[in-house]
Amino acid sequence: MKVAESAPNPVSWTNMSNGVEKVRQRLLKATGTLAAAGIDYAVIGGNAVAAWVSRVDDSVVRNTRDVDLLVRREDMPRIIAAMEAAGFKHRTVSILGGKGRIEMFLDGPGAKARDAVHLIFACEKVSPDSLEASPPVDAIDAQTEEFRLLDLAALVTMKLTSYRRKDQVHLLDMIEIGQLDASWLDRVPRALRDRLQALLDDPDG
Repeated sequence: MKVAESAPNPVSWTNMSNGVEKVRQRLLKATGTLAAAGIDYAVIGGNAVAAWVSRVDDSVVRNTRDVDLLVRREDMPRIIAAMEAAGFKHRTVSILGGKGRIEMFLDGPGAKARDAVHLIFACEKVSPDSLEASPPVDAIDAQTEEFRLLDLAALVTMKLTSYRRKDQVHLLDMIEIGQLDASWLDRVPRALRDRLQALLDDPDG
């Protein structure tokens, strides 16, 4: 017996913009909560890339559903207290393959993992096979006032270290707009230079 497929919802610009706005509000809620508690952090991941790329060409900015923050591990007790007081729900999830754990905060009791704030710990390797450790939490851009934004050199290093498909796409966007070029080969750790060179050599994939 063939199961009838449910019809997709109509295309809605309102729903599309609402999705982006929810991520923005989650980012500002989380960063505002940490700032109010006097806890250092830095915005990383796709939101950090979007913030940097927008300074050169906002037409290249990609939306992201992830809110990723860099924090110090020793601040976790204070982070949990502050975030849960703000309505977030703390969860610890094991990484597939036993390569570690992910600390996250769901945005409310009914939220899903994709509606979460994910934490990365400063000065630690995300997984045992990572080529570089995460940067220190004070590696931030001094000109960003709305939240603490990871500086560009540290962000590029994190993206080259992770080097998943989406990380490569983010780096290729930076290359496309001239934000990242061959001069950066001497600015990234030696262990990551081959990865950057490969992207520079074949920016179209």
